[in-house]
Amino acid sequence: MKIVAINGSPRKNGNTALLLDAVGREVEAAGVEFEVLQPGPNVHPCMACYHCLDTGSLRCVRNDDGVNDIIAACIEADGILLASPVYHSGIAGGMKCVIDRLMLAAGCGNNQLHHKVGGALCTLRRSGGVETYHQLLAAMDAMEMVLVTSDYWGVVHGADPGEVLKDTEGMEVAAKLGRNMAWMVKVLHESKVPVPETGHRTMTNFIR
Repeated sequence: MKIVAINGSPRKNGNTALLLDAVGREVEAAGVEFEVLQPGPNVHPCMACYHCLDTGSLRCVRNDDGVNDIIAACIEADGILLASPVYHSGIAGGMKCVIDRLMLAAGCGNNQLHHKVGGALCTLRRSGGVETYHQLLAAMDAMEMVLVTSDYWGVVHGADPGEVLKDTEGMEVAAKLGRNMAWMVKVLHESKVPVPETGHRTMTNFIR
């Protein structure tokens, strides 16, 4: 059993990394493996070329800065935690590129993410946390994932590296999310209830 976390911050040892360290301790204490994946600084956006859908490759045609490694790890994992700093009231740019490409390559067409356990966290200085948190959840919601929450929204405050540790309530929220995600992964692993079928989704637009 394994949960992978995507650290969407360009900082190597910033507040998002510290937050995920705390979550990882809770997950591992519950007996579930935990790994943090962080894309490099040169991640490109999705080109909407649909090569991944047309070929069923479960990979992005662009092989830059570890994105395909992240996609492969998410396909193999039992749970996925999306964590991003807040940039101008939204998901950080590099993280948005990763999410767009992950969801298209692995979540559309032959959906490899359905029924995986999902959770979200964000770090920020002041405002835009709830908006970013909901954006992260919405990405997983559209992939038929099993969303897990804490006892408050996954928004933890801190600007300079290390300040996030001073948000006592936020850190407790993140720790509880880790425990809840580990619990749900184990529940699904032990369950004898058949998994609901999933299948092709008819994709339409609003032009008739």
